[in-house]
Amino acid sequence: MVQAYILIQTEVGKAAAVAAEIAGSPGVLSAEDVTGPYDVIVRAEAENVDQLGKMVVARIQNVEGITRTLTCPVVHL
Repeated sequence: MVQAYILIQTEVGKAAAVAAEIAGSPGVLSAEDVTGPYDVIVRAEAENVDQLGKMVVARIQNVEGITRTLTCPVVHL
């Protein structure tokens, strides 16, 4: 399994709705609205990097109110 943090910027006032919608998506472990340069931080997992990319592009980026995402895969050094 591959896990990643997905940092999300949203339109003003949309963070809570975006986090709530993403929280119900398959592969999403948690979705929290936060303060700072990003509005929502998601922890997700997938079978491999390709599946993770498909999740981000096909599901997460299609949520209304999202303006930008940054995917940070977890590495074990």
